[in-house]
Amino acid sequence: MRFTKPFWAGIEDGSITVAFRRWARPTVVEGRTYRTGGGRIEIDSVSRIELSKITKADALRAGYRDRSEILENVQSGEDRELYRVSFHRLDEPDPRDQLANDDDLGVEDIQEIDRRLDRYDAASSWGAWTRATLQLIADHPARRAPDLAEMVGRETKPFKLDVRKLKNLGLTRSLRVGYELSPRGKKYHRSV
Repeated sequence: MRFTKPFWAGIEDGSITVAFRRWARPTVVEGRTYRTGGGRIEIDSVSRIELSKITKADALRAGYRDRSEILENVQSGEDRELYRVSFHRLDEPDPRDQLANDDDLGVEDIQEIDRRLDRYDAASSWGAWTRATLQLIADHPARRAPDLAEMVGRETKPFKLDVRKLKNLGLTRSLRVGYELSPRGKKYHRSV
């Protein structure tokens, strides 16, 4: 679930626990966990709501000063339903970060990573990209994604989506600018 930067601190400190979104259909699911700039959140409820039912308390919990401010921000998209999303911040460590730091790889772990990377390569219309992308990141840590994509003749957006797949396997980390191999990614990269 996306939040702009002004909301991150409130999500992080737990003062923001509600969001309002206009959707043709909800794009978040109750009980699921989502990453935001303010930390990981778990969705408690998703329900349709009428504009007139938004209270001042709702506005405050959504990070706005008052009801009128929130109404200004949800006016667009009149052809879509308005939803109230309540959530809470998770204080537990991100499993993806824990995986990235786990560099205790045995033969079976390496075989499983190989299997997953082979599957990504086989399913890609671009062709085999996984190991070449790991090498590219190893050779150019903290390099902008558009620069890396250009080096291999790819569009930035699909390149970034592919790097996210590697991150989900714990092999890379996103930096403020660019990427780096995680401890797990470095260990795997040295093994192949």
